[in-house]
Amino acid sequence: MSPVESIFQEFIDAIQTASNADEFERVATRLTQRLGFQRFAYLHLTGETPMLISSYPKSWTSRYFQLGYQQLDPVVRRARAEHALFSWGGEASALAGNREQRRFFDEATTFGIRSGITVPIRSGFGRMAAFTLATGDRDLHPERLVADGKDLVHLVGLHFHCYVAARLDVLSASKLAASELTQRERQCLAWTARGKAVVDIAVLVQIAPRTVVFHLENARRKLGAASIAQCVAEALRRGLLS
Repeated sequence: MSPVESIFQEFIDAIQTASNADEFERVATRLTQRLGFQRFAYLHLTGETPMLISSYPKSWTSRYFQLGYQQLDPVVRRARAEHALFSWGGEASALAGNREQRRFFDEATTFGIRSGITVPIRSGFGRMAAFTLATGDRDLHPERLVADGKDLVHLVGLHFHCYVAARLDVLSASKLAASELTQRERQCLAWTARGKAVVDIAVLVQIAPRTVVFHLENARRKLGAASIAQCVAEALRRGLLS
């Protein structure tokens, strides 16, 4: 196995075990360093609430969204318009664009983000994402890295997007379901999961048996289950009863 194949295989093995934003960040940070870059950023624009997973300085990302830089950022604009991986930054960016965009690049440089390569990703329904590897090193020329590792970086960007979208969508659905289930519904499901019958749950929760049935049926409907047993299994799978 070549060094490039080894890096990619390690990335794939690691990302399959990631289950939250922090773990995805750790996996991508290690890959970034192995590829010779300093930082990475995954930006997913889905309407008014962008999602960012990155190793960029928190002071920069906070300022970025507070000032709405995702609307100004030349890299994001280019990622919206193009499909192929591209390099950016360096002296060319210092001279390109309008005054606001040049000022943006100057400001990013003060946070250690001078140049990089970006993979544009289309998400459907007008949504888009971008996976970026960046550096503040003056001597690192992204265009050379594009030529040497273009296919690898492109695959990494697509895989990262797919795994993040799949895992975090499930987590979001679980949180939504958890917020929709009432305390009584979760209590009744939890006791059912422990093997308690309706009459026993009624005594434990201090409500009428018919009310227990009412709460269980509501929970079943909310979780889209065909039976109470399936509802309990789904609630356990989503971690709603812990």
